[in-house]
Amino acid sequence: MQDKDGRNVLTIKELNELCKNVLEATPLLRRVYVKGEISNFNDHRPTNAYYFSLKEPGAKLECVAYGFARNNIKFKPENGMKVVAYGKISLFVRDGRYQLYVDGMEPEGLGSLQIAYEQLYNKLKAEGLFDESNHKPLPKYPETIGVVTSPTGAAIKDILDVLGRRFPYSKVLIYPSLVQGDAAPETLIRGLRYFNETNSCNVIIIGRGGGSYEDLWAFNDEKLAREIFYSHIPVISAVGHERDWTIADYVADKRAPTPSAAAEIAVPDTPVLKRQLSNVPVRMEAVLSMAVKNLRRRVKDLSSRGVLSSPMYVVEDRRKTLANLSSGLSHSIDMIYADRKNAFTNVSSALPR
Repeated sequence: MQDKDGRNVLTIKELNELCKNVLEATPLLRRVYVKGEISNFNDHRPTNAYYFSLKEPGAKLECVAYGFARNNIKFKPENGMKVVAYGKISLFVRDGRYQLYVDGMEPEGLGSLQIAYEQLYNKLKAEGLFDESNHKPLPKYPETIGVVTSPTGAAIKDILDVLGRRFPYSKVLIYPSLVQGDAAPETLIRGLRYFNETNSCNVIIIGRGGGSYEDLWAFNDEKLAREIFYSHIPVISAVGHERDWTIADYVADKRAPTPSAAAEIAVPDTPVLKRQLSNVPVRMEAVLSMAVKNLRRRVKDLSSRGVLSSPMYVVEDRRKTLANLSSGLSHSIDMIYADRKNAFTNVSSALPR
C-alpha cells in the first residue's frame, strides 16, 4: 500500500509475513544445526509440543518442537542440558518472533539413547520397580512356559532347543512379537497381557538375540517395563548377550544373560532330576530303618517298666496312693474337728452365766 507521499507502507502482519517468506526461502536456513544450553523448557501437553530456548553468553534463540519432532527426541530435555538441535528457521507472524522449528535434537557428549536410558533407569529405580523384594519366585517345575519373542529369530530356536533337552515335559506357548523398531514395544506388551489374561502359563520368557544398542531399544520402553512389573506371572528377561543390560532386565523377576540361559533358568535339568530320584529308595530305606530302630528301643524301654512286667504293680501302686490319701483325709478331718471344738469352747466360756 502506498501513502500520499508514494511510500510503500506495510502493516505489521504484512512485514512479518514478508520476513517469514524470506527466512523460509533461504536454503541455508531450511536445515540448520544450532548448539546451546536449554532454558525455559516447557512440556506443553495441550499442544503436544516442547517450548524452550537455546542460549549461550550474549545470545538466545527461541525453539519449538511439535508432534512428530517431539516424538523423535528419545530423551526428555531438561534445563541446563547442552544439546545440538536441528530444523528450519521461520518466523511466528503473530508475535514477530523468529524461532527454530525443531525436527530433532541430540545431547552434546552422550547420545540421546544413552540419556533416555539413564533418565528412565533413575525414574523407575526411584519408584521401586527394581527392588528385589518385588521379584516373584520362579516355579520349580513349570507345566507351561510362555515365550514372547520373534517366531523367526535365532532366540526362539535356542530356547526351544534348551527346553527340549533339559525338560521336555513342559508345554511351550509362543506369542509372536516384533523385537525391534518403534512398533515392537506394543507387540511385546500385548504378548505379556495375553498370557496374564488367559493365565495360560506358569512362567514367561521375553527377549531376543543380540544386536546394536538401537536394535535392543524396544526393551527400554517405559510402558513395557511397567507391564513386566505388574505381571502376576513371573517373567524372565533374556535380551541380547551377557554384556547387554536393558530396563526390562532390571524390572523382570529374573534376568538371563542370553535366551538359552533363560530356558536353563526356567526349567530343571532332567538328567539331574533322574540322578536325584535314583537315590530316593536308598534314602527312604535309611530313614525307615532308623525309625524302626527308634521304635524298637522305645518298646524295649516300656517293656522293662513294672507296669508291663507285673499288672498287680499298678494295683499296689494305686492302693498305696489311696491309703496315703485316706490317711491324709482323716488327719485333716481331725484337725478341723479340733479347731471347731476349741472355737466352740472359747465362745461358750465367753457367754454370761
